[in-house]
Amino acid sequence: MRQGPTVRDIAAQAGVSIATVSRVLNDQEHVAPGTRELVQQAIDELGGRAPRRRPSRAGAVFVRCPYLLTDYFGLIVSSIAETLDLHGLQLVLNAGEAAQETPVLPTLPTRTGIAGAIVVLPPEPAADLVALQATGFPLVVVDPREDVPRDIAAVSAAHFAGARSLTAHLTGLGHRRIGLLAGPDNWLASAARRAGHVSALADAGVLLESRLAISGEPTVRFGFRAAQRLLELRDRPTALVCFNDKVASGALAAAVQMGLRVPDDVSIGGFDDIDLAQATRPMLTTVRQPLGEMGRIAVGLLVRILDRHRLDALHVELATELIVRSSTGPAPH
Repeated sequence: MRQGPTVRDIAAQAGVSIATVSRVLNDQEHVAPGTRELVQQAIDELGGRAPRRRPSRAGAVFVRCPYLLTDYFGLIVSSIAETLDLHGLQLVLNAGEAAQETPVLPTLPTRTGIAGAIVVLPPEPAADLVALQATGFPLVVVDPREDVPRDIAAVSAAHFAGARSLTAHLTGLGHRRIGLLAGPDNWLASAARRAGHVSALADAGVLLESRLAISGEPTVRFGFRAAQRLLELRDRPTALVCFNDKVASGALAAAVQMGLRVPDDVSIGGFDDIDLAQATRPMLTTVRQPLGEMGRIAVGLLVRILDRHRLDALHVELATELIVRSSTGPAPH
């Protein structure tokens, strides 16, 4: 039996991108009437029917979070699971660090019983997400590592504003030599938080010294070693801004081991406001990310995509909140 034309065939015949053909076939907005006509004409010329569209809400939602589901990731995935259940949707979970080695995304459109996907901090390059989107497969990204195109639905926190508020809090306490324990250089969140930090420093008339900024994996171990390195400087920083609460707890341990008092000798701030932030002594000043809300919004976006509703905002950035506790104080004289 003769098969109908593929999306790729139609795109080549019409002289448009695969993504454009996908939008036409899925009755999505933002396609010019002339372009829509070209695609339909190409289908007619190729002598076949258009590829069948995936029925709305048919199947489970594939949730990819290739990390250990503790703290940060556990909160996001739990809220995704609970919200999917409220919508009567089943979940297929792909988690654990070993999952990073498996090229899952290209297989999703052909998997039986999968209606769409939510991917959390995907380790794959943005090009892989674009390729998946081009097939017409419903997709939402939570906390993207890299910039993703505007037509891919994404949810993240306001990293720039959050980091800026933490550093402004410290400069308001008189700190001028502030060390930065940043996340991986190739992460979108790292770049945004560094920019927020630099912006707040500039408002206080301070430039970030390159030797006061260290990048690394966002772990307790990295926080301990990086803080040690900065606090051993003769003109050591009076405060440390950390990529997340794990890094901050490592920095706190290093300061204590070196005989420094927190916050009397050095102030330390984190990001995320996971449970760990209240388990340290002193408790951490940090920036709260709405992790549960990120998961809920992601499900809401995916459900609307599955139901073919128009989305006016595909990139959603949720507000953060500065939480001041006892790990920050006035700069020492």
